[in-house]
Amino acid sequence: MKRKVVLLWLSVVIATSAASDDDDTPIVRFQEYLRINTAHPNPNYAAAVSYLTSQARSLQLQTTVFEFVQGKPLLLVTWPGSDPSLPSLLLNSHMDSVPAEPSKWIHPPFDAHKTDDGNIFARGAQDDKSIAMQYLEAIRLLKSKSFHPLRTLHLSYVPDEETGGLHGWQMFAKSKEFHSLNVGFMMDEGQASLGDEFRVFYADRTPWNLVIKAVGMPGHGSRMYDGGAMENLMKSVEIMTRFRHTQFDLVKAGLAAHSEVISVNPVYLKSGIPSSVSLTGFVMNVQPSEAEAGFDIRLPPTADPDMVRKRIMDEWAPAHKNMTFQIVEKGPLRDYVGRPLMTPTDDSNPWWSIFKQAVTSAGGRLAKPEILSSTTDARYIRQLGIPVLGFSPMANTPILLHDHNEFLKDSVYLTGIKVYESIISSLSSYEGNSS
Repeated sequence: MKRKVVLLWLSVVIATSAASDDDDTPIVRFQEYLRINTAHPNPNYAAAVSYLTSQARSLQLQTTVFEFVQGKPLLLVTWPGSDPSLPSLLLNSHMDSVPAEPSKWIHPPFDAHKTDDGNIFARGAQDDKSIAMQYLEAIRLLKSKSFHPLRTLHLSYVPDEETGGLHGWQMFAKSKEFHSLNVGFMMDEGQASLGDEFRVFYADRTPWNLVIKAVGMPGHGSRMYDGGAMENLMKSVEIMTRFRHTQFDLVKAGLAAHSEVISVNPVYLKSGIPSSVSLTGFVMNVQPSEAEAGFDIRLPPTADPDMVRKRIMDEWAPAHKNMTFQIVEKGPLRDYVGRPLMTPTDDSNPWWSIFKQAVTSAGGRLAKPEILSSTTDARYIRQLGIPVLGFSPMANTPILLHDHNEFLKDSVYLTGIKVYESIISSLSSYEGNSS
């Protein structure tokens, strides 16, 4: 009887130990972070910071929280290097994500459900909670091998990237706290690749929000005359559409990538006199005296912003046609000395060579460096003259950022940890001059 009790006790201990191990794996920790709802309009930043801080402290890493705007915390995790005089490294990710529509998902977007084939469904799985945890998991592996960095390594977990970074990186980049870090090189988010090569980005496109307004004399709906508000606005839209076609034709002909041209897309049109009795909701026999349209414009760093402004002024919204315009530039196009916001991807940039070799050493292959078609927080750092590469190691993966049913395969996630292990080891061991 005593022997049976002992065997039963051992079985319980072994089973409890196995369950404990299963509950503390890189995949489980990733799922735990994904379950924190940081989607706009009410991202739970406090829970995200708390979780990331606990993970960092379990690795004996230093943590600091900055709050440049109340309710918008920015977490900085630091692994001190043996030579603090060398410029440091910074790996960035954002805590927030875009909203999700649960009714249009196969699995609830904040359950982090893992299917039998290893796909983890969650908002933020690709954009970009994966790299946030991969950084920490790579450090976990390096510490288990008693690795010590020569250069200090920082991890930044920032708010509000999805809404423009105005309360996150824009303020952090201007702060004395950031400048005290002496950052020499930074890595930020990238995108998935449909093939077996990892994509890497050396620049972003900069978004402009353009609003064009036209005014004119109102008139009876039956009359035809020149200079009406809607007429002038429609002519403007036609001119802009022709420009859009010239840019898109370059892409369709294979002469340029989507991210290398200026994109112009109409996003709203507002005009007309509201009516509660009309079937259309508008007065149909009056030509309105005001009309307005909004456009999303994306400029690659190679574009000349002064020439674009001139085109808007002379062709798209000319004052002699009773038109006005407003441009909201959501980020810089040039750095502090007037250079385009591009990070070199050749031997003139020692960080590029080290990064490329580190990816190769981990068994990966890089695709041709690209300009990101959208925009990230990297633009605020490149403006300071600091080189930044956008990179998310997700090969053979559909691009699902901001889409329904966003997911990342567990094996792809685990491969990314090994890639970052090689990258962090190589970059933090670099002894050369990188000022």
